[in-house]
Parts: sequence; C-alpha cells; structure tokens
Amino acid sequence: MNGNPFLDFIGIERKPSSHSEKIISGVGGFLAIFMIIQISYMALGDDAYLIVASMGAATVLLFAVPHGPLSQPWALFGGNLLSAFVGVACAQLIPDVISAAAAAVGISITVMYYLKCVHPPGGATALSAVVGGDAVHELGFMFVLTPVLLNVLVIFFVALLFNYFFKWRRYPVALASVEQATAPESVKSDRLSRQGIEHALRKIDSFIDVTDEDLKRIYRLAAEFDGMPEGKQSITSKRRLRT
Repeated sequence: MNGNPFLDFIGIERKPSSHSEKIISGVGGFLAIFMIIQISYMALGDDAYLIVASMGAATVLLFAVPHGPLSQPWALFGGNLLSAFVGVACAQLIPDVISAAAAAVGISITVMYYLKCVHPPGGATALSAVVGGDAVHELGFMFVLTPVLLNVLVIFFVALLFNYFFKWRRYPVALASVEQATAPESVKSDRLSRQGIEHALRKIDSFIDVTDEDLKRIYRLAAEFDGMPEGKQSITSKRRLRT
C-alpha cells in the first residue's frame, strides 16, 4: 500500500485481503444468484434478466462488502422495494419512456437518501420497472412483491446463513464480533500510519468500502473536534446538522 500517485488517481483497490476471503465472496454470490434466477424466471419468464441484473449488483455488496453500510438490511430492503415502487409509478404516470426511466432513477436516489437506505442496485431496480418490458408492466405494483421482495428475501437469507459460517464476516454487521480497543490518550492523529491501517485491514480480512486516506481524514477531524472547547463543539455540530 505504498503511495503511488497513478494508482491512487485511477482508484485501483490495494487493501490487503486473503485469497480465501475472495473465493468465499464468489461462492456466496454464486449461491444467491442461482436461487434468484429461478425465482425471477418463474415470475417474469424471458424478461427476468433485467431484475436479475439488479440483484447481481446487490449480491456483490452483500458477499464482497458484507459489513458496508450500503449492504445492510435496511439499505437492501428499503433501497430495492422503494425504488421498485417509484419505478412502477413513473412507468404508469409518465408516457415517455426516456423521461420515465430518468425520473425513476433520480427520484429513487432522493428517496433512498432521505430515508437513509442508499443502495446502488436500487437504481437498477427502479430502471427495470420502466424498461423491463411487457411482463414487468403487466405486473404493475405487484412487481414490488414478485419478484423484487422475493428476490431480496432470498439474497438476505442466503447472506445471513452463508456468512454465519465465517465469524469475521457475519451479516448483518451487527452480528459480527468486533474487537474493541481503547487507544491511549497519548496517540495523536499524525501517528496513524499507512502501515498501521494496512495491519488493521489485514486483520479484518474483508473488503472495507473506504480508503485509508479517508480513515486518516476521519481520525484527524475527530481529533480536531475533540480538542475544541465544549461550547464550540455544540455550535459546530448544529451547523453540520443544518447542512
């Protein structure tokens, strides 16, 4: 993880993780999608590939980034179901397909953001409700339940059961056993080294959806906040909430 300006610029992932972690993620994804395809084709026939694509994106999150905030149950359920509802509504209310598709994705993003369930595959779910073909349109709002809810339930329970066998990657993240350590007060933000972050990530042995530079920035900002007088902390927090 030595600094390389070019690799940093193009965003190549360089966090350490074991080969077994990568293989486990792939096997879990295989099992989830295998089951989801069966359900989707029973409900939609040949038009199933669109919603399966959406669930494929969700599978990457739940099995490659099981501890990420975008992978957690509220994000999974809320993001997909709300987006499916928005997509169906846009398909029915907006005659122009292009405008309906754009509105479905844009409104879904806003709704997910406000309801704290941002889940990138939700955008694909909303889009599928608009451009998914006659089979999807004939379902109307039943599309939210079948196949979307069924697929979400399948992927959730597969992730829950599959990840349970690996104590370092339990899903949801609330089930993970987390080692808590209290840093000495003498530790300063400028002592948070790349080597220390790399060591921590290697011990976690799972994809973490944040860069080491972001972690260092968070640590520095937290240290800066903790060093403020109590009155100034209160003012700063209120300003952040207003923005």
